[in-house]
Amino acid sequence: MPTTAFKSLLSALALTLFVPAANAADSSLVHVPSAHSVAQTADNLVAAVEKAGAKVFARVDHAAGGKSVDMEIPANQVVIFGNPKLGTPVIKDAPEAGLDLPIRVAIIETSDGTILVYRAPAALAAEHGLPADHPSIGKMTGALKNLTAKAAE
Repeated sequence: MPTTAFKSLLSALALTLFVPAANAADSSLVHVPSAHSVAQTADNLVAAVEKAGAKVFARVDHAAGGKSVDMEIPANQVVIFGNPKLGTPVIKDAPEAGLDLPIRVAIIETSDGTILVYRAPAALAAEHGLPADHPSIGKMTGALKNLTAKAAE
């Protein structure tokens, strides 16, 4: 009969083999460096989104949330936004895509400076069984590239 220590070792090994590492690189994430602070970059992104005619639904300040429970993390905000003209056709064709829409862009302070991070729309399409050439996905890709570049400049 296996010992408790041996069972624990087997459990740990099974988790290592079958659960993806939390720190594994995600190739669907797009990183855009910004010369500005997290707050200024988020302000720039909100302004660019609104100027483009899209809607900002929320701005989440994770660092402030951490401070509210006496925990410190580097500056980290998420801007949640969308354009129903682009998102609605995606959700119509794949209703579960509503889990990933509206779009979210994280603005994070790293040891190398501020970065904007978002999941490539092509990954959203693949995740929800949409064709890579879905018209809204191409438009989302271009919009995200332009909006994040404006936020970072």
